[in-house]
Amino acid sequence: MSKASAAMQEYLAEAYRIAYYQDNDPYISTSSLANVMNVTAPAVTRMVQRMKEAGYLQHEPYHGIKLTQKGEREALMNIRSHRLVECFLVDIMGFGWHEVHDSADELGAVVSVMLVNRMAEMAGYPKRCPHGEPIPTADGYMPRIVDYPLQAVEVDKEYIVSRVNTHDTDKLRYFDTLGIKPGATLHFAHQAPFNGPLQIKLTKEAVHLGHELAGVLRVCSQEEFELV
Repeated sequence: MSKASAAMQEYLAEAYRIAYYQDNDPYISTSSLANVMNVTAPAVTRMVQRMKEAGYLQHEPYHGIKLTQKGEREALMNIRSHRLVECFLVDIMGFGWHEVHDSADELGAVVSVMLVNRMAEMAGYPKRCPHGEPIPTADGYMPRIVDYPLQAVEVDKEYIVSRVNTHDTDKLRYFDTLGIKPGATLHFAHQAPFNGPLQIKLTKEAVHLGHELAGVLRVCSQEEFELV
C-alpha cells in the first residue's frame, strides 16, 4: 500500500483538525479546507479527487468531505509527528515555542515512526504540544480537549491556560514574556464592557490584554487540562 504524499498528509491533517473541533459533525466543507490551506477552490477540488481515489476520504454532495478510517489514521500520524517534533525542539533542543511550527511541518513529514517515538520518550511522553494542542497516541487515539474562550468564562476565578490558538511569532513572544503558556495558572480578574480589555493576574502581577489578543487563549480547569 503506497503512503500518502506529503501534500496529501497535510490536507488530511488539516481536514481532521477542522472536523475535530466541530460538534458531532464529521463532514467539513471544501471551502473551509481551502481557507486553512490558503489555496484556491479548484486546487482543493483536485486534491479532494486524488484523496478520494486513494481511499482517504468520502465526498458527499451538499455535505462536504469526511475522512475514511484510512484517511483518519494517516491524518493522526501526521499530527502526532508534527506535535512531537515541536515538543522535542522546545523541550529538548531549547527552541522557543514561537520558532518551531514551520520546522515541525518540514520535519514531521519525513521523520520515521521509530524516530518520532524516540522523541516522545526523550520529551517525557507529552500529552500536549507547546501550544497546548493534544497529541495522538501511537495507536491512533486522539484525546478530547475540553476548554473555553477566555472571554466566555466567569470573572474572578482561576483557570489553567489550555491552548494558545496562534502561530504568530510576535504574539507568542509576548505571551512568553508574560508567562502565559499552556499549563500556566491565571486569575481572570475583570473584563471591560463593549469588547474592552481583560485583566488577568499571573502570580501577583496584573496584566491587561486587548480583546483580539485575549481571543487566542483557551482556558479550562486543572482536571480538564489533564488529558486522558
